[in-house]
Amino acid sequence: MSTTQPAVKPANPRFSSGPCAKPPTFTLDKLADAPLGRSHRAAVGKAKLLAAIETTRDVLGIPADYKIGIVPASDTGAFEMAMWNLLGERKVEMLAWESFGSGWVTDVVKQLKIDATATTADYGEIVDFAQVNFDNDVCFTWNGTTSGVRVPSKDVIPADRDGLTLCDATSAAFAMDLPWDRLDVTTFSWQKVLGGEGGHGVIILSPRAVARLESYTPAWPLPKIFRLTKGGKLIDGIFTGATINTPSMLCVEDYLFALDWAKSVGGLKGLIARADANTGAVNDFVAANDWIDFLATDPATRSNTSVCLKFTDDRIKDGAAFAKAIAKRLETENIALDIGAYRDAPAGLRIWCGATVETADVEAMLPWLAYAFEQEINS
Repeated sequence: MSTTQPAVKPANPRFSSGPCAKPPTFTLDKLADAPLGRSHRAAVGKAKLLAAIETTRDVLGIPADYKIGIVPASDTGAFEMAMWNLLGERKVEMLAWESFGSGWVTDVVKQLKIDATATTADYGEIVDFAQVNFDNDVCFTWNGTTSGVRVPSKDVIPADRDGLTLCDATSAAFAMDLPWDRLDVTTFSWQKVLGGEGGHGVIILSPRAVARLESYTPAWPLPKIFRLTKGGKLIDGIFTGATINTPSMLCVEDYLFALDWAKSVGGLKGLIARADANTGAVNDFVAANDWIDFLATDPATRSNTSVCLKFTDDRIKDGAAFAKAIAKRLETENIALDIGAYRDAPAGLRIWCGATVETADVEAMLPWLAYAFEQEINS
């Protein structure tokens, strides 16, 4: 237990789970080449958008026959687009173990009114994939951003299946090795693991997903912003840089910088190693302090990005107030910003440990967490 205020502060106190910390080498002048004031449909704009798509493919190892599109409204827009276009052809299974997954359940059951089975697990737990019928369409989050619980292995999803898998991977992409042969639709946003700016989403479609789009028409009308097909055929331009609506070319430039940085640290393997090192520092801290623990109960399902922690000391009478007080102390000292648990999650802390965070900053922050705990528990 720390009784003395630590001497070293993190160089970067940004541990928010979205928007997340920028890559360590980021400076505003890195965006000087953004084609501002130019049409995104001009040659220069299309080239930037296509470069973002193909560099994403390169870094994530996405198969050449998968389609990658840049779409509006962040990961939310991308996943809604997938559900509105693809679901309804067969029965659906919705899997949820945190707030965003629960939100997808609400949209499918109450808005689209699809024949769906919802299987949920409490925060800190995960659903039993052995009970899931993958001959149905299955929607799930790979990593629960608000619970710190992730899918333990690709093996829980059969390679041979009749249904489509729709995966919200917004806090998993670029930090976890996603099994593309098990995923038919994958979505994420730039603002998570690569520290990009908000407002843009990415949707990735397998050939099976494209075949569904071209053979099935939903019973409900589709807003223009969601439409992926025209006349029964995929609008291929969306996946070569002709976006549905106007993107911010400044944000695109920022994403291109982040992708280049990702390649400079070893690509996907390097990004995973950085996130694992950050989470490893937290793991060592938790092991050394009996008043704090991971929200995720099974080590196999613990996230290496959105690391959620809970206080376990019996002296704490109001868990929510205590966690907020700790977070406030760390923010006031400029040690850790925006680390309170998500509003719908159990009381605790949520520390972003993705690759754009430096391990040295995590290691410098943790003694301050111990110091803040001691000050608060004795106040």
